[in-house]
Amino acid sequence: MTNAIKLFNDKKIRVKWDSEKEKWYFSIIDIVAVLTESDNPRKYWSVLKTRLKQEGSQLATNCSQLKLKSSDGKLYMTDVADTEQVLRLIQSIPSKKAEPFKLWLAKVGNERIDETHDPERAIDRAMQTYLQKGYSKEWINQRLKTIEVRKELTDEWNRVGIEKQSDYGILTNEITEAWAGMNVQEYKKFKNLKKENLRDNMTNLELVLNLLAEATTTEISKKEDPKTFSESKLVAKKGGTIAGNTRRDIEKQLGKPVVIPKNAKLTDARRLDENNLINNSKKKKIADNHTNQINKDH
Repeated sequence: MTNAIKLFNDKKIRVKWDSEKEKWYFSIIDIVAVLTESDNPRKYWSVLKTRLKQEGSQLATNCSQLKLKSSDGKLYMTDVADTEQVLRLIQSIPSKKAEPFKLWLAKVGNERIDETHDPERAIDRAMQTYLQKGYSKEWINQRLKTIEVRKELTDEWNRVGIEKQSDYGILTNEITEAWAGMNVQEYKKFKNLKKENLRDNMTNLELVLNLLAEATTTEISKKEDPKTFSESKLVAKKGGTIAGNTRRDIEKQLGKPVVIPKNAKLTDARRLDENNLINNSKKKKIADNHTNQINKDH
């Protein structure tokens, strides 16, 4: 599931998309806050939930809980509802905002459906998001390719019977350690990251090597068709090792490490500063030449 925040009239609604069920799940507390403008939406929902249970409402009985990020930056289990359940919730809360909220809800759902039928929309949205964060177009194109390759890898793991996210993490560690010389947590620490996405902080060359490692692992897995988790770990190590050998060859040619603490944005920012210095120097030289020519003429 991917985390997101949607806005309704400048109010934040925390949501999660379940790709398997193809559903948005919305934070009930956030929706209550928007509809009621209550000073204590948590208490309002608690009272409403009790009343709905007494009335035998399926909404209060069947609502799920998911971990959502709170204002303090931490994840907490939070009551959530899918689109159908949110519509029932709206009917239970007298609010003049109910109708525009329904329209907003339909728009949110439609955006995701459109992206499912036309993945190019999702790619365009991701491109714009990365551009706004300060990444170069070259890096973004590489990053989007890694997303595609990662999806192919997880599909292959799923095909051979691996479904747990924790197992995906173990296999990813095998790949990363084999090509980068450190596992994911060590790699993040090396780049001074905490909750940030590691791939979003890789340089172009690091992304290419990670892409090679995961794409190779996918192809080896298809060929060897592992039957157990242990066999898949060996496949992951093989795929990562091929990229690891490539990294060492590149480092031998360059005479410097490929895996570095700096991230893509810092590298791009430094390059931009260097280009600005060069351009300013050229402009100053032209201006000086122009001034000298004027002085000669006079």
